[in-house]
Amino acid sequence: MKDAFGLPQSLLVLGGTSEIALATARRLIARRTRTVWLAGRPSPALEQAAGSLRALGADARTVAFDALDPGSHETVLGKVFAEGDVDVVLFAFGVCGDQAEDERDPLRAVRVAQTNYTGAVSAGLVAARALQAQGHGSLVVLSSVAGERARRADFIYGSSKAGLDAFAQGLGDALHGTGAHVMVVRPGEVRTGAAAGRSGSPLSTTPEAVATAIELGLRRRSETVWVPGVLRPVMSALRHARRSLFRRLPL
Repeated sequence: MKDAFGLPQSLLVLGGTSEIALATARRLIARRTRTVWLAGRPSPALEQAAGSLRALGADARTVAFDALDPGSHETVLGKVFAEGDVDVVLFAFGVCGDQAEDERDPLRAVRVAQTNYTGAVSAGLVAARALQAQGHGSLVVLSSVAGERARRADFIYGSSKAGLDAFAQGLGDALHGTGAHVMVVRPGEVRTGAAAGRSGSPLSTTPEAVATAIELGLRRRSETVWVPGVLRPVMSALRHARRSLFRRLPL
């Protein structure tokens, strides 16, 4: 349950090695979150991520999760919710793919779609049912501005994020009034790893900036969060641009 200040006490991350997810977990731990579940494919990286959160004072646990195995999602998430209420569920799993390679190999393209979209549909419905049953909690879904309008450069990835975004919005409408809440987060290009400290494009961002926006969105109970915020009008203009013009843009 949230504490007297309305801050989440527990967090479940699907995609437990995501840099955005871990930045969010660190930020929430600094503000009273005490139990963190990191769900992902078993690996040294997942265990290391949990260890880093334990060092910050959290009770961090790992659980095996595979987006491509929807038959296991009810069991995996059920195990976590059986331990107690979960205040925030963060969907941070997904793959970017390689547009050129994926166009040449349809099976690769399907894997991107299955991971980013159908895997999230399965896990999202399970998580939503659990949040609704407990009567409170937020489902935070990492979408992308790439889903706003398909670009030639990454339309396979972009289409999978478009599907995820539409699903999450509809799920939020379905949960309205139940006590559970869905927040869609649409970051621009995220500078991770060694590139995180570089200035980059003015429309790019960092895991820490996304984490800050997520925390603020949770406090406000927002339904949609753009990171950086200037992307909202920019993407609105691009979404409505004539197709003949859009094709000529260096995107």
